[in-house]
Amino acid sequence: MWLRLLIILGILWFLQQWFFVTDALVVKTNILADYPVAFSTKLTLSQAPIQDNIEPQQAYTFQQYQITPLARFQVEARVLSRTNYSSGREAELSPVDLALGWADMSNPDVLAQIRIRQSGRFYFWSVDSFPIPRQAIETNSANMHLIPATETVKKALRQIDEGDTVRLLGYLVNIDASDGWRWHSSLTRNDTGNGACELFLVAAVEQI
Repeated sequence: MWLRLLIILGILWFLQQWFFVTDALVVKTNILADYPVAFSTKLTLSQAPIQDNIEPQQAYTFQQYQITPLARFQVEARVLSRTNYSSGREAELSPVDLALGWADMSNPDVLAQIRIRQSGRFYFWSVDSFPIPRQAIETNSANMHLIPATETVKKALRQIDEGDTVRLLGYLVNIDASDGWRWHSSLTRNDTGNGACELFLVAAVEQI
Protein backbone atom coordinates (compact mmCIF):
# COMPACT_ATOMS: atom_id res chain seq x y z
CA MET A 1 0.00 0.00 0.00
CA TRP A 2 2.78 2.41 0.90
CA LEU A 3 4.55 1.65 -2.39
CA ARG A 4 1.38 2.41 -4.32
CA LEU A 5 0.96 5.68 -2.42
CA LEU A 6 4.55 6.68 -3.18
CA ILE A 7 4.03 5.93 -6.87
CA ILE A 8 0.86 8.05 -6.94
CA LEU A 9 2.60 10.93 -5.17
CA GLY A 10 5.49 10.71 -7.64
CA ILE A 11 3.10 10.90 -10.58
CA LEU A 12 1.29 13.88 -9.05
CA TRP A 13 4.62 15.67 -8.49
CA PHE A 14 5.61 15.13 -12.12
CA LEU A 15 2.27 16.43 -13.36
CA GLN A 16 2.61 19.48 -11.15
CA GLN A 17 6.08 20.20 -12.50
CA TRP A 18 5.03 19.88 -16.13
CA PHE A 19 1.48 21.25 -16.18
CA PHE A 20 1.37 23.84 -13.44
CA VAL A 21 4.81 25.20 -12.58
CA THR A 22 5.38 26.48 -16.11
CA ASP A 23 1.91 28.11 -16.32
CA ALA A 24 3.26 31.36 -14.87
CA LEU A 25 6.18 31.30 -17.28
CA VAL A 26 4.23 31.79 -20.50
CA VAL A 27 5.39 35.03 -22.05
CA LYS A 28 2.57 37.58 -22.01
CA THR A 29 3.67 40.69 -23.90
CA ASN A 30 2.31 42.92 -26.64
CA ILE A 31 4.89 41.69 -29.16
CA LEU A 32 2.16 39.86 -31.07
CA ALA A 33 0.09 43.03 -31.33
CA ASP A 34 3.00 45.21 -32.44
CA TYR A 35 4.45 42.62 -34.83
CA PRO A 36 1.56 40.54 -36.23
CA VAL A 37 2.46 37.35 -38.08
CA ALA A 38 0.78 34.86 -40.41
CA PHE A 39 1.98 31.61 -41.94
CA SER A 40 3.36 32.04 -45.43
CA THR A 41 1.79 29.90 -48.14
CA LYS A 42 5.29 29.57 -49.62
CA LEU A 43 6.59 27.64 -46.63
CA THR A 44 7.26 23.94 -47.32
CA LEU A 45 9.19 21.11 -45.75
CA SER A 46 11.71 21.20 -48.58
CA GLN A 47 12.65 24.83 -47.91
CA ALA A 48 14.83 26.60 -45.37
CA PRO A 49 13.04 28.62 -42.68
CA ILE A 50 11.69 32.01 -43.69
CA GLN A 51 13.23 34.93 -41.79
CA ASP A 52 12.33 38.61 -42.01
CA ASN A 53 14.66 40.69 -39.88
CA ILE A 54 13.17 43.49 -37.77
CA GLU A 55 15.02 46.65 -36.85
CA PRO A 56 14.98 46.42 -33.03
CA GLN A 57 13.01 49.37 -31.69
CA GLN A 58 11.84 48.38 -28.26
CA ALA A 59 12.08 45.60 -25.72
CA TYR A 60 9.15 44.00 -23.94
CA THR A 61 9.18 43.27 -20.24
CA PHE A 62 8.44 39.83 -18.84
CA GLN A 63 9.15 39.47 -15.13
CA GLN A 64 12.78 40.64 -14.76
CA TYR A 65 13.57 40.07 -18.43
CA GLN A 66 13.66 42.35 -21.46
CA ILE A 67 12.67 40.56 -24.67
CA THR A 68 13.72 42.17 -27.95
CA PRO A 69 12.31 40.79 -31.24
CA LEU A 70 14.96 40.50 -33.96
CA ALA A 71 13.14 38.77 -36.83
CA ARG A 72 9.84 37.28 -37.84
CA PHE A 73 10.55 33.59 -38.24
CA GLN A 74 8.71 30.55 -39.50
CA VAL A 75 9.79 27.01 -40.17
CA GLU A 76 8.23 23.80 -41.45
CA ALA A 77 10.32 20.89 -40.27
CA ARG A 78 10.50 17.35 -38.99
CA VAL A 79 11.16 16.95 -35.28
CA LEU A 80 14.48 15.15 -34.94
CA SER A 81 14.48 15.17 -31.15
CA ARG A 82 12.88 16.98 -28.22
CA THR A 83 13.99 17.65 -24.67
CA ASN A 84 12.00 19.21 -21.84
CA TYR A 85 13.60 21.41 -19.19
CA SER A 86 12.24 22.27 -15.74
CA SER A 87 15.28 23.66 -13.92
CA GLY A 88 17.74 26.44 -14.59
CA ARG A 89 17.14 30.04 -15.49
CA GLU A 90 16.54 29.29 -19.15
CA ALA A 91 13.66 26.96 -18.28
CA GLU A 92 11.75 29.89 -16.81
CA LEU A 93 11.33 31.08 -20.39
CA SER A 94 11.87 28.03 -22.59
CA PRO A 95 10.61 24.71 -21.17
CA VAL A 96 11.36 22.73 -24.34
CA ASP A 97 13.99 22.46 -27.09
CA LEU A 98 13.23 20.93 -30.47
CA ALA A 99 15.94 19.78 -32.85
CA LEU A 100 14.36 20.41 -36.25
CA GLY A 101 15.28 19.32 -39.77
CA TRP A 102 14.10 20.54 -43.15
CA ALA A 103 15.04 19.84 -46.79
CA ASP A 104 17.39 16.81 -46.82
CA MET A 105 17.27 16.64 -43.02
CA SER A 106 13.53 15.93 -43.10
CA ASN A 107 13.98 12.81 -45.25
CA PRO A 108 13.37 9.64 -43.17
CA ASP A 109 15.82 7.64 -45.31
CA VAL A 110 18.56 10.15 -44.53
CA LEU A 111 17.67 10.41 -40.86
CA ALA A 112 17.80 6.63 -40.46
CA GLN A 113 21.55 6.92 -41.01
CA ILE A 114 22.17 9.74 -38.53
CA ARG A 115 22.30 9.40 -34.74
CA ILE A 116 20.77 12.42 -33.03
CA ARG A 117 20.56 13.46 -29.41
CA GLN A 118 20.13 16.56 -27.25
CA SER A 119 21.84 17.47 -24.01
CA GLY A 120 22.45 20.65 -22.03
CA ARG A 121 20.56 22.82 -24.54
CA PHE A 122 22.67 21.47 -27.42
CA TYR A 123 21.86 19.16 -30.34
CA PHE A 124 24.41 16.54 -31.38
CA TRP A 125 24.61 14.25 -34.39
CA SER A 126 26.96 11.52 -35.55
CA VAL A 127 27.24 9.16 -38.52
CA ASP A 128 29.20 6.10 -39.59
CA SER A 129 29.23 7.45 -43.13
CA PHE A 130 27.62 10.57 -44.54
CA PRO A 131 24.28 9.98 -46.29
CA ILE A 132 24.40 13.64 -47.37
CA PRO A 133 27.25 16.18 -47.18
CA ARG A 134 28.22 17.48 -43.72
CA GLN A 135 27.25 21.00 -44.72
CA ALA A 136 23.74 19.84 -45.62
CA ILE A 137 23.35 18.30 -42.16
CA GLU A 138 24.59 21.47 -40.45
CA THR A 139 22.61 24.00 -42.50
CA ASN A 140 19.36 22.04 -42.80
CA SER A 141 18.88 21.37 -39.10
CA ALA A 142 19.03 23.33 -35.88
CA ASN A 143 18.34 23.14 -32.18
CA MET A 144 15.72 25.71 -31.21
CA HIS A 145 14.87 26.97 -27.73
CA LEU A 146 11.10 27.46 -27.80
CA ILE A 147 9.37 30.15 -25.75
CA PRO A 148 5.57 29.73 -25.81
CA ALA A 149 3.92 33.11 -26.41
CA THR A 150 0.49 31.98 -25.19
CA GLU A 151 -1.12 29.27 -23.11
CA THR A 152 -2.54 27.72 -26.28
CA VAL A 153 0.92 27.48 -27.84
CA LYS A 154 2.36 25.96 -24.69
CA LYS A 155 -0.28 23.22 -24.71
CA ALA A 156 0.30 22.58 -28.43
CA LEU A 157 4.06 22.25 -27.91
CA ARG A 158 3.44 19.54 -25.31
CA GLN A 159 1.79 17.40 -27.98
CA ILE A 160 4.76 17.42 -30.37
CA ASP A 161 6.88 14.28 -30.50
CA GLU A 162 9.99 13.12 -32.30
CA GLY A 163 9.16 12.29 -35.91
CA ASP A 164 6.28 14.76 -36.18
CA THR A 165 6.18 17.37 -38.93
CA VAL A 166 5.30 20.83 -37.67
CA ARG A 167 4.98 24.46 -38.66
CA LEU A 168 6.14 27.03 -36.11
CA LEU A 169 5.66 30.78 -36.42
CA GLY A 170 6.88 33.67 -34.31
CA TYR A 171 10.03 35.69 -33.62
CA LEU A 172 13.69 35.21 -32.99
CA VAL A 173 14.50 37.23 -29.89
CA ASN A 174 17.20 38.42 -27.54
CA ILE A 175 16.60 38.25 -23.81
CA ASP A 176 18.42 40.40 -21.24
CA ALA A 177 18.03 40.60 -17.47
CA SER A 178 18.67 43.54 -15.17
CA ASP A 179 21.52 41.67 -13.44
CA GLY A 180 23.46 41.29 -16.69
CA TRP A 181 22.32 37.78 -17.61
CA ARG A 182 21.60 37.42 -21.32
CA TRP A 183 20.37 34.83 -23.80
CA HIS A 184 20.59 35.78 -27.47
CA SER A 185 19.37 34.09 -30.64
CA SER A 186 21.32 33.09 -33.70
CA LEU A 187 20.14 34.82 -36.87
CA THR A 188 21.61 32.39 -39.38
CA ARG A 189 21.35 28.67 -40.17
CA ASN A 190 25.00 28.50 -41.18
CA ASP A 191 26.57 28.58 -37.72
CA THR A 192 27.40 25.67 -35.41
CA GLY A 193 28.40 25.20 -31.78
CA ASN A 194 27.82 27.54 -28.86
CA GLY A 195 25.51 30.41 -29.76
CA ALA A 196 24.18 28.73 -32.92
CA CYS A 197 20.74 27.90 -31.51
CA GLU A 198 17.63 29.92 -32.30
CA LEU A 199 15.83 31.52 -29.35
CA PHE A 200 12.32 31.29 -30.75
CA LEU A 201 9.25 33.03 -29.31
CA VAL A 202 6.52 30.81 -30.80
CA ALA A 203 3.21 32.50 -31.62
CA ALA A 204 1.54 29.67 -33.55
CA VAL A 205 1.95 25.93 -33.98
CA GLU A 206 0.54 23.54 -36.57
CA GLN A 207 1.09 19.79 -36.77
CA ILE A 208 1.03 18.53 -40.36
